[in-house]
Amino acid sequence: MPETEKFTFRFYFSTLNKVLEKPRKFFSKLPQETGLKKPLTFLSVSSLFFAVACTVSGMCPNPFMTGSIFFINAIGMVFISAGLGYMVMTMIMGKNVTFARFFSIYAFSSGVTLLASWIPFFIWLTEPWKWWLIGTGLTKGCGFSWKQACLVIGVSIVIMVLFFKSLIPVIFYVRSLYLDSNTF
Repeated sequence: MPETEKFTFRFYFSTLNKVLEKPRKFFSKLPQETGLKKPLTFLSVSSLFFAVACTVSGMCPNPFMTGSIFFINAIGMVFISAGLGYMVMTMIMGKNVTFARFFSIYAFSSGVTLLASWIPFFIWLTEPWKWWLIGTGLTKGCGFSWKQACLVIGVSIVIMVLFFKSLIPVIFYVRSLYLDSNTF
């Protein structure tokens, strides 16, 4: 997967097939010098499908706004989880893995699971599957042991949950300001 090649739908479907069919082999053959372009484009295509599918199946009153939020959220959460995982990895284990390689594992894993995540209640299947794929990618693509991969994933999930839980009072406060300004 040299970074000089252009992203094509052939690459997208080939990568999708490889991750679905043999994820261990796919992540073990991931090039050492992985750039951000192809993983981000793969994630973007899957996120676009996810956003459109969620918007159409939800029959939202403002489809463009809703689809945009779904799209940004799908990509943003991968950046947040990869960033947190990378920080956890460097602080706890001191591993020397580039962020581009680390992000590519998160992007390919999330990109695959996003294709089914829009289906109601499938989140209970796709989230554990995504984290299993990430763990497989960390062990096969970065040389982590399963204990190290579970530690990185577990600590980053706890940090994410605590971070978003701490945002709840801020969101309610901002919302109350908005509601107060719109009452007459």
